[in-house]
Amino acid sequence: MRLYQQAAISLAVLAVGAGAWLFLAPDGREVLARLDIIDGAPASSGPPGGFAFAGGGAVQVVTHPAETGKVNDRLTAIGDGKALQSVTLTPEQAGTVTDVKIESGEHVKKGELLIQLDQREQVLARDQAEVALQSAQRQAEVNRRIKNSISDLELYKAEIAERSAKLDLDAAELDLTRRQVTAPFDGVAGIIVVNSGDYVTTSTELMTIDDRSAILVDFAVPERFAATIKRGQPVEARPISASNRVFNGVVQAVDNRIDAASRTFTVRARIDNPDDALRAGMSFRVTMQFDGDDYTAVRPLAIQWDSSGAYIWVNADGKAEKRRVAIVQRNPDFVLVDGEVETGDEVIVEGIQRLRDGVDVRMASEAAASKQSS
Repeated sequence: MRLYQQAAISLAVLAVGAGAWLFLAPDGREVLARLDIIDGAPASSGPPGGFAFAGGGAVQVVTHPAETGKVNDRLTAIGDGKALQSVTLTPEQAGTVTDVKIESGEHVKKGELLIQLDQREQVLARDQAEVALQSAQRQAEVNRRIKNSISDLELYKAEIAERSAKLDLDAAELDLTRRQVTAPFDGVAGIIVVNSGDYVTTSTELMTIDDRSAILVDFAVPERFAATIKRGQPVEARPISASNRVFNGVVQAVDNRIDAASRTFTVRARIDNPDDALRAGMSFRVTMQFDGDDYTAVRPLAIQWDSSGAYIWVNADGKAEKRRVAIVQRNPDFVLVDGEVETGDEVIVEGIQRLRDGVDVRMASEAAASKQSS
């Protein structure tokens, strides 16, 4: 066979293949119609399987009604818990520990003595101040009785000496109280890291005290909720370590600015802890419910794409209609969209490969019934 004959046969095969592809491809009939090769009118009959070819019938499709879905109606975040009040105790003065009054993990009351430092010098200084005050008071009292026999200056000096002695006593007593470490509020003591006989300084950490009657949980919230979250709103918190337990609380505080790097802001929730089941430092899964925004929900299979963006097919009185939509949120079972679709519209989810605007469509159940009757 000559070369030109082989080339002619190859071109003929390619032409037949290209024509078959244009005829059978999803948009092939539209291309042929634009080239005036075939009539662009909808087909009237077709092969088994329900898809329309030239001269074929209605396209067999499966639809699912559009529903209503919500977005921004639920917030879930991970937060860190801390005590309602927490403090790390250090002594106000350096000295030697003479007595530890409590044990680690013990509940303490506000003002309760926890640790005693050596105070012998301070007791001596207080006693000396008391003696000096008594002497100054006696001298001032005598001068007031004989004020007619002495000058006003001598009386004034005696009264000033009395007041100075009183201030010296107050300072000695204050210095004495600084040799004691007391609880600043009701709470639970942590592990005590000193013992009797230890020398401590003002930077030595003695213990921590936590008021865990309630736990404060801080968590980050996306900025789209900035206008939604208010103080007093209910919150549910589940400890990561015990997710079967739910603790109810309220929003106690909302930060006043959005973090520019993460596009989030901080919310603080207060979780009551009446049975002392929670601890500072625990992590929580926090959940909040909102009214949210309503959007139309369609099945993921219904979403199609072209150069202009997303669209869906709708069965409008037996005719296929292409409607443009914008994707709002994707979920595993449905997609929230905004556009030319409303709740209740019959959205086509199967059989969409051969659809175009205005083509006749019928439901798969109707096609089966028609086939059985014939």
